Parts: sequence; structure tokens; C-alpha cells
Amino acid sequence: MINAEDQVIYVGKARDLKKRVSSYFQKNLPSPRTRMMVSHIVRIETTVTRSEAEALLLENNLIKSHMPRYNVLFRDDKSYPYISLTGDSYPRLAFHRGAQRKGNQYFGPFPNAVAVRDSIQLLQKVFRLRTCENTVFANRSRPCLLHQIERCTAPCVGFISEEDYRHDVMHASLFLQGKEQQVMQELGDKMNAAAEEMEYERAAVYRDRIQSLRQVQAKQFVNDFNVSDADVIACAELQGQWCVNLVMIRGGHHLGDKSFFPRNADGADAETTMEAFIEQHYVASGIPPLLILGVAIETATFEEVFSEQAGRKIKINTNPIGDKRVWLKMAHTNAELALSQRAAQQANQNARLVSLREALALPETTERIECFDISHTMGEATVASCVVFDKGNLQNSEYRRYNITGITPGDDYAAMRDALTRRYRKVAAGEGKRPDLVFIDGGKGQLGVAVEVMNEVGLADIQLVGIAKGEERKPGLEQMFFPERDTPVGLKKDHPGLHLLQQIRDEAHRFAITGHRAKRGKARMHSSLEDISGIGAKRRKSLLTQFGGLDGVKNASVDEIAKVEGISHALAVKIYEELH
Repeated sequence: MINAEDQVIYVGKARDLKKRVSSYFQKNLPSPRTRMMVSHIVRIETTVTRSEAEALLLENNLIKSHMPRYNVLFRDDKSYPYISLTGDSYPRLAFHRGAQRKGNQYFGPFPNAVAVRDSIQLLQKVFRLRTCENTVFANRSRPCLLHQIERCTAPCVGFISEEDYRHDVMHASLFLQGKEQQVMQELGDKMNAAAEEMEYERAAVYRDRIQSLRQVQAKQFVNDFNVSDADVIACAELQGQWCVNLVMIRGGHHLGDKSFFPRNADGADAETTMEAFIEQHYVASGIPPLLILGVAIETATFEEVFSEQAGRKIKINTNPIGDKRVWLKMAHTNAELALSQRAAQQANQNARLVSLREALALPETTERIECFDISHTMGEATVASCVVFDKGNLQNSEYRRYNITGITPGDDYAAMRDALTRRYRKVAAGEGKRPDLVFIDGGKGQLGVAVEVMNEVGLADIQLVGIAKGEERKPGLEQMFFPERDTPVGLKKDHPGLHLLQQIRDEAHRFAITGHRAKRGKARMHSSLEDISGIGAKRRKSLLTQFGGLDGVKNASVDEIAKVEGISHALAVKIYEELH
């Protein structure tokens, strides 16, 4: 369904398309949301597919590409973390996000990074696998600290054979698949065999591993499911807002839960919300063999599509009994708690904003606040940040960073002028939203620069405030400078408006310094050899190896450079001239 601006505002599917579409054009539509949507429709485009499964896939692709205003939308979170076991001769245990490579084993997904790191720490303690990068592993001459604290068997220096290490990797893999009993059985056999051979120290190692596994199993194992991998999904509603809570069980272990808050869900019901979630969350991504849902929906099409894409049978249970129902109730409770916490946070933020308006005598229409900060190290890698507070919260998707070049290093005034000009020249031209208030992290000097920029771009009516840190830069002693006021304004340490200001200012500082450190690190890791055409990674490595680093290359003569494998005399001349 498409509006007058040629924007897709709704995507839907139906077994009987004519019946479904005509239902939107009845005289008495019960939903205000649907009435509003229909009032904007100027044309409808249809696509006939060969099956319901194909329709589901097409609908998901269209929703993700067009983000329609009247579809319930969930954030497309493709960055779930995994545990990986690499395909090296001595496999590495690692934290992984992103594309999965052939030859490696991946276990997950996990609901968050903390769950992954906790699991890796546990696997280190029990199976003592290496976690170091291959570059570190290949260049060790003695064991690292992890071996000293019994978290690694030091394969880097040959303290364990490749065969024994492979056994440890296999046990870790079985454990992550939920096959603890098989692991404990094998460890028990090895312990008994070592005891019979009177190798009591080796037997004690196996004994300790078994005890650690039993402790973990007692804490985390979910023994009431007939599969080791499952997702439990419940949704709840509070004051028109919906939350979907996802409980993840992998390898027979409860990994934690994650709450999702959909957009465009005003007036939606539980069935619509649940269908939107499982369609957008699981189509074209990994799915466990069992889904337990807290809402009764039509499951046949979803099971068909999910089974086809997974290459195995996928079961969706919308009427669980016994222990599965207890897990579903827990997920529903988590969804309700997440909604109440979100509502309380929004109310708190709104109260802070009202307090800030009153304290600074700002108009009641002040909603959108932008804040700027500058970060550099002695003038190196200067970066400016802009963070946005709007709709009662920080809007991460609207944050912007500006790389500052062409100024005197360390000139914060010039850096602020550059960032503000680039930002608000576009706003004045109609690109982007106008802020109601702009905070400048700095005193009178930075504020004066901001006033000049706003006058130059034609936005002099936007309220500007400079934030100067107090004595010893302690929080709570901030002073605010206004262009039209001679004396600064200070707020008490416990003032809600000051807390909002600090939150926005600190976020601007965090965002700026993160960008600055990344830029500085990239610059310091950059080799001047990379700027010379004809010098690729292989030749660069040969040069640095031959001369012991970049300084050695710079001190070498043309003839010495030409002796390096792969470097002709003409190229050696070019390298010498470029470096000098």
C-alpha cells in the first residue's frame, strides 16, 4: 500500500488477497490505526507467489527494505555474539560476531556479550583451551600468565600434544552442544585409567574437571526440554507499548533473555506483534529446533518456511504444558518488567527535561537537544561529536562525528567552528531537524564561536548554552553560560535538570573520545610504506622483516633495499625517494 509521496506504508500477505484487501475498505473500520492508514493509500501493488512460504519470505524482505509506517517493526539485530572454535591445528576459543567462516565451529547465538565471555571463562577453567590470537600463539617462547593460573595448557610451547589438545577441544564442543553426560563419562574413564596406572596427579586433573562440570550443570542445565536448543518467546503490553521477551536455551543451558520493543505498534494486538517478531527475527537467520510462543498464532506456514531454510524439522509450540509453561510464564514476567522499567525511565527523563526547562527559563516547546564536544591528544586526531536527545531519550541513530582537519593542532575554537558550520549549514538548507537547544561543551570562548556560526548560517534563533566544568572538573559544579546573560547559571548537585545535562554532556564526551581513539590508533598503525604504489602486503612484510622495522628501511641505502626479495632496483629507488 503506497501513499501520495510514493512511500510504501504497509506490506501484507493473505491466502485470499482479494478478501484481505477489500476488508480495509469497509465503512466501519474498528481500528483508528487502520482508518488512518487507509486514508493515506493512493494505490496498491500486488505480487502473486507460488506458496504461502514464498509469500512470507517476500513480505519479510519488503518490510526490511521499506520499513513501512503501519507495519510493526523490530530492530534487525544481526550482530548476536557466538563462541567459535577455530579450525587451526591447535583450535582457538574465541568471541565472534559477524560472518561465519568455513572450517570454524560456532555455538550460539547468545543474548549478549556478557553471556559469551562468562561461558568462555568457564570453558577456559574446565578445558584449558587457548584464547590468544594466532600472531601471539606463533611467536611465544614461554608460557603466558593463563598457563600459570591453570587456564591454558600452553600448546604454544608444546606443553601438550596435538592429539591431547584435540581431545580437550572435542570435550568443549560436546559441552557447548549440551552433551555433558558424554563428556563426564569420557573424563571419568580417563580418571580411572590414570588412577590404575598410579598417575594420581593426572587423575586429579580429570577429577577436578568433572566436579566443575557438575557444578555448572547444577546451576544452568535445563532438563525439562526434549531438545537442547529452544527459544521461549512471550509478549506483554503496557499503556499501548509492546515488549517481546526472548529466552534463549542453547546446549541445554539457559543463556539469558533479551527484550525487544517494536516500533509502529500503536493499536496492534498480541497476535500481530508475535507474528511480526518471529517473521523478522528468524526468516533468513539461525533458528533452534523448538520455539515456544505465548500467543496462539497460525504456525503451519512458519514451520514450513523455517524447516526449509534450516534443513531440519522446526516445531512451534503455542500451547505448552508442564515445565515449558513455567518457562513461558517467566518470559512473560520479564516482558512486563522490561515495560515497567522502560516506562519509569521515560517518566524520569521527562521530569528531568521539565526541570531543566524551568531552571534555565527555556520555552515549554524545548524537546530536541543537541550537544557538541571536541576530543584530541595534544592536537592529534581531532574529532568533534554531536549527540541528540529527543523524544525523551538519546537518539543513537542520529549521532554524528566530524573529523577535523586543516586547523592549527589543538585549536578547540577552530575545531568547534568547523563542526558547527558543517552541521548547521545543512540544517539551515532544510536537511535534518532543527534543534530547540544546543549545548556546547566549553565556556565563553566556545559559546562565542557557536553564536558567530549560528548568525552566519541564519539560525540565530536557536538557543545556545555553554557548559563549563567546575573546579577540579568535579561533577555537580558545572556552570552554564548564555549569550544574552552576563553571569553564568549553576544548579544544585541533586537537581534533576542538571542530571539530564550531565547525561547528555557525558554521552557527547564518550562519543567524541571513542572516535578520537579510533582515529589516533589507525593513524599510529599506518605505515608510510602503505602509501607507496607497487608495495603490497608481501613486499612490505619482506622489507620490515629484513631491516627490523620502518626505521631500518629509512636508514637503508638503495642498494641494500634492492637486495630484498621481490624489490627491483627501480622500485628500490622509488622507495628511497618516497621515504626521504
